[in-house]
Amino acid sequence: MRSRFYSVISGRVQGVAYRYFSQKWAAALSISGWARNLADGRVEILAEGEQKALESFAERLREGPRMARVDAFEISWEEPAGETGGFRIEF
Repeated sequence: MRSRFYSVISGRVQGVAYRYFSQKWAAALSISGWARNLADGRVEILAEGEQKALESFAERLREGPRMARVDAFEISWEEPAGETGGFRIEF
């Protein structure tokens, strides 16, 4: 079953390879979408794929890479919209 989520992550998540970490895990789990930095220091992620893969992805995002510190992980589940083309980092 396909699903989709939008999340905003707060903490020490910029300048610590958080977006690249998310891209690596998205590729490993066959998830499409994107990650980008927000001007206020947070990171936002849109992800679409199989429900079980998205749940695993969300758990990885809550942990973050070694140098990151995730203080808050907001997530909202949505209906899939047909996002394809892999997972990209947007600037």
